Amino acid sequence: MTLKDVALASGCSIATVSRVLAGTRSVGAETARTVRAAAERLGYRPNHVARALRSRSTGTVGLVLPQITNPFFPTLVRELEHALHAEGRAVLLADCDDDPATEAARISALLARQVDALLLIPVDERHSREAVAAAAAQVPLVLLDRGCGPGVADSVAVDNAAGMALVLAHLAATGRRRPCFIGAAGTASAAVERHTAYENGAAALDPAAPGRLALGDFSVEWGRAAVDRLWPARPDAVVCANDLIAAGALQRLRQLGADVPGEVAVTGFDDIPLAGLADPALTTVRQPVADLAAEAARLLSRRRADGSSGPCHTVRLAPELVVRASSGAAAPAVPDGSFRAS
Repeated sequence: MTLKDVALASGCSIATVSRVLAGTRSVGAETARTVRAAAERLGYRPNHVARALRSRSTGTVGLVLPQITNPFFPTLVRELEHALHAEGRAVLLADCDDDPATEAARISALLARQVDALLLIPVDERHSREAVAAAAAQVPLVLLDRGCGPGVADSVAVDNAAGMALVLAHLAATGRRRPCFIGAAGTASAAVERHTAYENGAAALDPAAPGRLALGDFSVEWGRAAVDRLWPARPDAVVCANDLIAAGALQRLRQLGADVPGEVAVTGFDDIPLAGLADPALTTVRQPVADLAAEAARLLSRRRADGSSGPCHTVRLAPELVVRASSGAAAPAVPDGSFRAS
């Protein structure tokens, strides 16, 4: 079976068939579907090794994640794989266990395998910057979800400040006036942006609110531990930097006998599947995962076409607040300072 056979079956030229199956140049979506359908019917399988030798393109994109155990990342990987597969590209996945040194080694290993491009969720805005900048000088590279500072590489992420503003506005509308914040330490851009946005917005609810916070990591365990630190101050809302933290906070508050949401509301960020399964179901900020993946693929194609020249592009996508049972209206206070269940 040859390209000529696929061309005859699809009614397209051999050159068009080659472009579609190699993913080297964009063609119309309908044409691409017609060519791939014909190739599938005929059982055509391209020789990727021979193609790589001829074109110096392997048809692969390296994807480096901070930690695959965070449920948000597998959801994003799935959407990225779908978006890249539609362009005829395969994904090589690497996990760096939240370690910048391991991240740099994984990037080097993928470059040694001659990937055509890289997608990267950096571990840390500062500590990842050198390895990311060096890789971006060699292959097209797009950062997702987190950045490495201006001018390093193209990037796409949710607007974290807008997401936190949605949370705080919702809490204010439900009568919350004493929020606290549980986030992640370090300089990962998502952690910094969510923490900063909380501090900037929470003061409007209570001047002391920016000081009621605890910073650790993006984990269920940290959510539980942080509640023990913050609960003595009796906040009426626990704003969490991601859903894993929020799940741990919910669990610990229930163990302490707190009424959620009557006495204290809990919110998360990301809207992973766990959020809807929590008890009570978790109010959270939904990231547009499919749009993140599609925009990352678009930026990567644009960078491949432009080469290393041209300014870096930064895209911020709008988040959505998903209101669930964990943040209902506050229960009215009784004279002794405690709360009465609604």
